[in-house]
Amino acid sequence: MALNGVSALIQPDYDRKAELRAFDETKTGVKGLVDAGITEVPRIFHLPSPENLNSQQPELTLPTIDLQGIDNNLIRRKEVIEQVKGALESWGFFQVVNHGIPNSVLEEMMKGVRDFHEQETEVKKKWYARDMRDKTRVEYNSNFDLYAAPVTNWRDTFYCTMAPNPPQPHELPPPCRDILLEYTEQVMELGTFLFELISEGLGLDPNHLLNMGCADGLAVLGHYYPPCPQPELTIGTQGHTDNDFITILLQDHIGGLKIFYENQWTDVPPITGALVVNAGDFLQLITNDKFVSSQHKVVANKVGPRVSVASFFTTGAIPISKVYGPITELLSEDTPAKYRNATLKEHVEYFRAKGLDGSPALLHFKI
Repeated sequence: MALNGVSALIQPDYDRKAELRAFDETKTGVKGLVDAGITEVPRIFHLPSPENLNSQQPELTLPTIDLQGIDNNLIRRKEVIEQVKGALESWGFFQVVNHGIPNSVLEEMMKGVRDFHEQETEVKKKWYARDMRDKTRVEYNSNFDLYAAPVTNWRDTFYCTMAPNPPQPHELPPPCRDILLEYTEQVMELGTFLFELISEGLGLDPNHLLNMGCADGLAVLGHYYPPCPQPELTIGTQGHTDNDFITILLQDHIGGLKIFYENQWTDVPPITGALVVNAGDFLQLITNDKFVSSQHKVVANKVGPRVSVASFFTTGAIPISKVYGPITELLSEDTPAKYRNATLKEHVEYFRAKGLDGSPALLHFKI
């Protein structure tokens, strides 16, 4: 066993593809490794250099935006719109509190994800898929980019498209069936409201982004990060930007999310009842870089499991031919378009093919 990722990557007898296939064929994911009692992280998960988990850097605080009272107070609404605008221009991220989704629903959703991943192995295997062709049901695997990415992430995930055509209840797994339908209905309402605020932050009509179809599709990912015996050798989720318009993230109390801001990785400590919102690549594209899709990652942890639920506002998994480009109203002679027109499907296919390799997918669409 190699002592670190560098020696593992250059070992002549290391057949990475064979080890990836062997891991994939178990259909038990990272959780299966932990259940088997491993004490060392397998080589396929090794980073090129160890992750610095305790770097001492200045404290930077992600903006937290309170949506309380915004519905019936125009002054408060304008304040919140400015806060959203400022956060998306600089961080590309913010947290929201008093967003209208009860804590009981948030907790039940996290429990549903945990229960899905912790159900009997033979039952869970029935949901395992690698090609992700059927977007109308939950499909689970470990690392969507297992054979493309340079490093395997210490994470298992289930995926389901919940809008515009939600699955029938019987098509969803029992551990998360009812709560998945309830949670996504409320997330769709919150997302629609946020798109109104974001539109106004751009100086546009409140319905501008909604009329463009930004809230037409929703994909939900239920992530499960098992405890890791050597967290410094691997990563929970490699640094990346999201391939959507916005993401609404529910994370549990474990923590581990980091955002790349002002040339350093900054922690996003969990706040009970809060939801993390971030701009995706397509929001940066249509706003012509006015709002930024920031790199973020999740570190591995000896404590676990960590559970999170990422709701992606996108129609990229659905055969829709709608073409997106920078919004005309945001362009001028002094501010020409920086991106070519593209479909969400094109972006998603490029993103999935290259995997989480550390390079921004948006560069592919630059003019």
